Amino acid sequence: MTYRLHHVHLICKDLEGMIDFFVDALGAALIARKKFGTADGASLDLQGATVNLRVAREDEKMVGDASQTRFGYDHLGLQVEDVDAAFQDLKKRGFTFFMEPKDLSDLRVAFFRGPEDITIELVQVQG
Repeated sequence: MTYRLHHVHLICKDLEGMIDFFVDALGAALIARKKFGTADGASLDLQGATVNLRVAREDEKMVGDASQTRFGYDHLGLQVEDVDAAFQDLKKRGFTFFMEPKDLSDLRVAFFRGPEDITIELVQVQG
C-alpha cells in the first residue's frame, strides 16, 4: 500500500480572509467555493497541493485556536526558492515572524504567524 498526501483541510473563522491570504500572499489559485457538509468552504491549489478551507458547522463546538499548541497540528511547511525574499515580502504584508531566516543543516527556514494564528514554516532546500 502506498500513501500520498492528498490535501490539507483547515477550519477557519474568516473564510474570505483565509482565501485572500492563500491567494494573495502565497500565490494559490481558488479552485472552487463549495460546501463541506453544511459548512461553507473553498478548495485552493497551492502549486499542486490542495488546501481545503471551511468554517465551523452550526452543530460543531469549536475549542481553542491555532495560537495554542495541541496534539495533531503543529504547522504548515511551505517550500520556497528563496526564504529571504519570501521573508521580506511577507513582512511587508504585515505578517509577524517568530523565527527569522536561519540555516539548519541543508535547509534555510523561517516561521511566521498567518491569519488566525496558524503557524507556517518557509523552507528552502540548500545545496
